[in-house]
Amino acid sequence: MSTDPRAGEAGTQIEPEILDELLSMRASIDNIDATLVYLLAERFKATQRVGVLKAKHQLPAADPAREKNQISRLKRLANEAQLDPEFAEKFLNFIIEEVIRHHQAISSAGLGSEQSSTEALGAAAVGPGESAADAAAPHDSTDR
Repeated sequence: MSTDPRAGEAGTQIEPEILDELLSMRASIDNIDATLVYLLAERFKATQRVGVLKAKHQLPAADPAREKNQISRLKRLANEAQLDPEFAEKFLNFIIEEVIRHHQAISSAGLGSEQSSTEALGAAAVGPGESAADAAAPHDSTDR
């Protein structure tokens, strides 16, 4: 059987032709996962700009009406795409929580006072699971 690391445990348990089909499917999944990561990065970059605008004009980090509308919209889209709408809602809620946290960090960074937009973006660029202190460390990151 196969010693291909992409096969995982299945490589020792199934016939080569079935393994080839499995690896092909997994390659598609890997490509989709990569696309999701890049799409999320772009989404967070766009919401980072929203956070800067909100901070500059002293707007609240959260917008419950917009969030509610987005969740309803995403659930409708999920249903049309034959994706569990409840899963879509959980996924969007996680993203919204991260975005709000990023927007709060941007606001706390003092955007609009003496700090430039670029400095505030860097200081508030907090990825999921990072603290505001982690945001000060140089690295690439994104926001809602």
